[in-house]
Amino acid sequence: MGLTSNKVLALAVVFAVLLFFGTVWYWPRFARRNWRAVGGRIGLLFATQVAIFASIGLAANQAFGFYASWADLFGQENGQALVVDHGVGGASGGPLQVMDTQTVNVPGGAQPTIGGQIQKVGIFGQKTHISSSAFVYLPPEYFQPQYKARTFPVTVVLTGYPGTASALIKGLHYPQTAHELAKSGKMQPMILVMLRPTVAPPRDTECVDIPGGPQTETFFAKDIPDAVRSHYRVGPIPTGWGIIGDSTGGYCALKLAMHRPNAYFAGVGLSPYYKAPLDPTTGDLFHKNKTLQSRADLMWFAKNMPAPDTSLLVTSSKSGEKDYNNTLKFIQLVQANKKTRISSIILASGGHNFNTWSREIPAALQWLSGRLQER
Repeated sequence: MGLTSNKVLALAVVFAVLLFFGTVWYWPRFARRNWRAVGGRIGLLFATQVAIFASIGLAANQAFGFYASWADLFGQENGQALVVDHGVGGASGGPLQVMDTQTVNVPGGAQPTIGGQIQKVGIFGQKTHISSSAFVYLPPEYFQPQYKARTFPVTVVLTGYPGTASALIKGLHYPQTAHELAKSGKMQPMILVMLRPTVAPPRDTECVDIPGGPQTETFFAKDIPDAVRSHYRVGPIPTGWGIIGDSTGGYCALKLAMHRPNAYFAGVGLSPYYKAPLDPTTGDLFHKNKTLQSRADLMWFAKNMPAPDTSLLVTSSKSGEKDYNNTLKFIQLVQANKKTRISSIILASGGHNFNTWSREIPAALQWLSGRLQER
């Protein structure tokens, strides 16, 4: 049973409850003042506390998608997420392979023409040789005969770090939200490409082209659009392409829209930060390259570099978000350059969590829809 399995969580909760009542029941038997009794009391308390914290940890991991598997949790996930044929064009003749399909959790979702479809895919970067798995949401219109000649705008959706792509479906409900908004006429039908920014696990590359290392910015700016275009009916680059993410994914989305406006016409940062951290999870991202390090600082970029022709949306909360003041500063810097368009969602309160982002995602998708074009 996997780390994110409901059965694992249920067993952990049941075990914690049994240990709690067992401790209450057997406590009188360990009331004596000898080493066996003291050891028994310590053992019962320790086991109960471990079981309770394990239950809470499993529940939190399911809610926020920190780790995808036991190997990921214990730091053993150190290989690429996808095994592909690295021959010319890959095993399927292209850089994108469909590995599985699943229904969308909406009424009538079993039929693609009603609910759309989620495809699990493998993407092999022809330029960077980075490989990653992703989930692609195709709206119902993609399968309807009257739209067979139509192309659709695309939004790349990124998790935070470490994150799991499945959390974008199960926790943040991106496909369901996109389906409901399009059905009600609040946004145009849109393809979503959902994945985590951790494409060189377990390293947090912060979507940086690392000197002598993974070229992750290029992977997101060049390889992903090329791979998706090779397989699906998608809108023109860049006017048909947007990118959105939360936390680390939000930083990546803003940076890609600013650095690569020829790839993304709009970028949304949900609770983003504005400067790549340097810590044990990232390692040395810049190898003393001050120019590269400065460009990765979005405040510096907005102040010192030519304004890119792109649209940005940032979100924050007056209470609960530590980067609220930085967000206001970033908005002012972008406004001053006159060319880059910027919008914001500022909540009265809301923490750095799924609940807050779920409140912002519908408005953010509508905002993206209004800026992206089909062919």
